[in-house]
Amino acid sequence: MTEPQGNHAKSDTSPEARRVLYDLYRRMSPARKFRLLCDTYEMGKDLALAGLRMRHPEASKDQLWRLWARQHLGRELFEKVYGTSAPERET
Repeated sequence: MTEPQGNHAKSDTSPEARRVLYDLYRRMSPARKFRLLCDTYEMGKDLALAGLRMRHPEASKDQLWRLWARQHLGRELFEKVYGTSAPERET
């Protein structure tokens, strides 16, 4: 199996470390890979919510979730799914 192609010229990861990482991923079960993907997604979501919380400290948990959903889905899809009602300070 060949290694994934990509632009590694600006990477701080050595070719040997990259080979070890690719080998670990090859040996991982699909379930483990999926769990890592889900965990990474949740971490990104938590970071995005923390940023929103910093910009909107007065917002409720529900308002923060709606702000995140709108940012995540985009305005058009958000409005199709949830309608146009949203937190007051949504921008």
